Amino acid sequence: LFPLQSQLSQALNGLSDRAKEAKEFLVQLRNMVQQIQENSVEFEACLVAQCDALIDALNRRKAQLLSRVNKEHEHKLKVVRDQISHCTVKLRQTTGLMEYCLEVIKENDPSGFLQISDALIRRVHLTEDQWGKGTLTPRMTTDFDLNLDNAPLLQSIHQLDFVQMKVSSPVPAPPILQLEECCTHNNSATLSWKQPPLSTVQVEGYILELDDGNGGQFREVYVGKETMCTVDGLHFNSTYSARVKAFNKTGVSPYSKTLVLQTSEDTQPEEQSLPFPVPLERLQLRRMSPFSSTLNLQPSFPGRSYFELRSSAHQLSLHSSLQSLNSAVAWFSFDPASAHADIIFSNDNLTVTCNSYDDRVVLGKTGFSKGLHYWELSIDRYDNHPDPAFGVARIDVLKDAMLGKDDKAWAMYVDNNRSWFMHNNSHTNRTEGGITKGATVGVLLDLTRRTLTFSINEDQQGPVAFENLEGLFFPAVSLNRNVQVTLHTGLPVPEFYTSRSAVP
Repeated sequence: LFPLQSQLSQALNGLSDRAKEAKEFLVQLRNMVQQIQENSVEFEACLVAQCDALIDALNRRKAQLLSRVNKEHEHKLKVVRDQISHCTVKLRQTTGLMEYCLEVIKENDPSGFLQISDALIRRVHLTEDQWGKGTLTPRMTTDFDLNLDNAPLLQSIHQLDFVQMKVSSPVPAPPILQLEECCTHNNSATLSWKQPPLSTVQVEGYILELDDGNGGQFREVYVGKETMCTVDGLHFNSTYSARVKAFNKTGVSPYSKTLVLQTSEDTQPEEQSLPFPVPLERLQLRRMSPFSSTLNLQPSFPGRSYFELRSSAHQLSLHSSLQSLNSAVAWFSFDPASAHADIIFSNDNLTVTCNSYDDRVVLGKTGFSKGLHYWELSIDRYDNHPDPAFGVARIDVLKDAMLGKDDKAWAMYVDNNRSWFMHNNSHTNRTEGGITKGATVGVLLDLTRRTLTFSINEDQQGPVAFENLEGLFFPAVSLNRNVQVTLHTGLPVPEFYTSRSAVP
């Protein structure tokens, strides 16, 4: 009995698997029904639009041809009317001469007749000659010598049909940039595109290209299957041109239309940084949609697999081509998308703390590659003498260690008595002077001089912390649960730095 029960149980397991697969298949089929309905509506709308476009073109051509017929009609009438007018005048003159001659013939005075007869005879012959050959022939025919050959067009209309593009596997059609989905935020740009609705050609991926913000050559900034991409680290207050093309095994499509977009002015808060009208719900797009295709233009950004297909020299040339940012007063907040999961945000992402006793890293939303930038962090809470760190970092810095422990961050960490500079776990320049609750730490990034300087309560802390900085840097902080800080941006350069810069 037991072996039979086991066999039945195994058979039921197999049948259960088939039933589960059938249920999943039914869900797939129901989804296909919905998709077919949606695609049908979209396809019908595009078909109607295409036919309406043909009808509009035919109507425009009809108007042009009717205009030519009307011109020919007016020309014929003018020629005939001119001939009628000319012939009427001549006929009136001829009739008058004939009547005068008949009256002279009736004259009974022979001497008077002899005096004028020769002149009248010459005048009669001259008038007769004026009615010479062709004078009484119409100068214009009544026929319209315009024949409309519509046979080829009718044949084309009768042959108008759908083309199955999948059989021949041609190159894709040019993608369409979706303007309502494209926007900029601070010095980042989000672009979205799609294939034409009626296109049935399989697409394997897309290539997004941007120029350098100065009207220079286009460069590839994204290659992949996504249809939306956010490009970070652009110049402030710069005009960029963007275009995209699709590719498959057959080849590459033509480019889409070029989209011109403007990054934020460096003196405006980020809430006012949209370059062209977009719906209000798009204002928070970068915060609400953590796109997997986010691109930070430096060699070590997430998604570097694209650049691994190219030499490091190309990476550097691409990065350097986007570094012409002038001195800027930038507004930004902390970035939840790139922060460690233990970081706690508040105050519109301007205030951060942590729920862990270990140090955790949070970055600013804006990256800088050129210019002079200054921001401050006020110490809202400081318990048990921890040592938070402040500075700048690459986008792929370690998020679960103190800032400066790896080679992706340049920082000053400070306790209640003194501070140290740290990069790649190397501690330098111990300086007296710490922080307490209410203190203010200033970070000054001068990418013109390529230096990083720190201050506490508006006094420079130690010497210039780091020199020879180059690349794309994000403001960064590391802290634990004993510390809470608030970010202040859009600040002018402090006096201690401007006075030092003025010294020859």
